[in-house]
Amino acid sequence: MKAYLSRRYRLSASHRLHNEAYSSAENRAVYGKCNNPHGHGHNYVVEITVSGPVDPLTGMVCNLAELDGFVRRVIGERFDHKNLNQDSAFEQKVPTTENLCIEIYKIVKIGFAHVMLECVRVEETSNNFFEYSEMAPRLLER
Repeated sequence: MKAYLSRRYRLSASHRLHNEAYSSAENRAVYGKCNNPHGHGHNYVVEITVSGPVDPLTGMVCNLAELDGFVRRVIGERFDHKNLNQDSAFEQKVPTTENLCIEIYKIVKIGFAHVMLECVRVEETSNNFFEYSEMAPRLLER
């Protein structure tokens, strides 16, 4: 028997979408207003979905306090109220929300490995969200 647990977290961060391989005109054409030299910020909603058997003693997939503590300590301290362009993960990558989503997935998969990480979803705005999973896409399941 496998159950799923999804938990939402919030973080605020800034970024500038800019690729050094492009000219100024190409950056403006590709990234538009997101290429603002001073950057811009988002109030992200990060959703982490894990799965596993329901523990017969606790009745839970995982300890919520452990998951919350891990996310606060590892994800929050690293990305909340930070400029993503200055994070080591984005030294060679544009800090798009797609890349942020993948980075968070990798961090949780390695650091919270005692449950199965199903998916990470990052909502950038009320109109844009991104999901990453090593499994089949969940979007069609909703």
